[in-house]
Amino acid sequence: MVDLHTHTTFSDGELIPSELVRRARVKGVEYIALTDHGDFSNIEIIVPRMLEVAERLNSYDLGIRVIPGVEITHVPPEGIADAVELARSLGAKLVVVHGETVVEPVAPGTNRAAIEAGADILAHPGLITQEEVALAARKGVFLEVSGRKGHAFCNGHVVRLALDLGASLVFNTDSHAPGDLMGKEEALRVLEGAGLDRRGALEVIENGYRLARKILGEA
Repeated sequence: MVDLHTHTTFSDGELIPSELVRRARVKGVEYIALTDHGDFSNIEIIVPRMLEVAERLNSYDLGIRVIPGVEITHVPPEGIADAVELARSLGAKLVVVHGETVVEPVAPGTNRAAIEAGADILAHPGLITQEEVALAARKGVFLEVSGRKGHAFCNGHVVRLALDLGASLVFNTDSHAPGDLMGKEEALRVLEGAGLDRRGALEVIENGYRLARKILGEA
């Protein structure tokens, strides 16, 4: 199992990184990304700290690989490209952008700006348009199928358009608390509930492995 979108006490999560990683491992997670919420006020704090904690945790034999990242959150669309560039310049291995969800007032245009900026993952992109999904397919941006309450409302829409237009999907929990973490079977149920058959759901899980291994140079 892979989970490339999680939060710790460095933003609005309930767990410090070490506990989050341990609890994820118990759930069967083999790769986890620490992607706390960031904008121009704190990216320069979050990314170096995540790099440090990931390096230390990866030095232990934990049975799980930790990827240091960030989730660009509520940055105005015209600033997203600069935020993505800043995060990468600081060493973030994975850049997620908080998409236009139906349960938060994210600025219109965020989905497109994130895709154009070349984010690795567009999180819970809500009522994303056909044009934006086609652009994500061309740019190689992964669209998230979310396990997060509320954000999951539009999973079926995202899955349908991605299948029609050839965009890559990845499953993440967007965990903020211990109860948000999921094992493989829980993730498969969410994916099948979004309209995928078992084979398609397993392929989305495998996409997470491919992306994680690529980021870590294991591919």
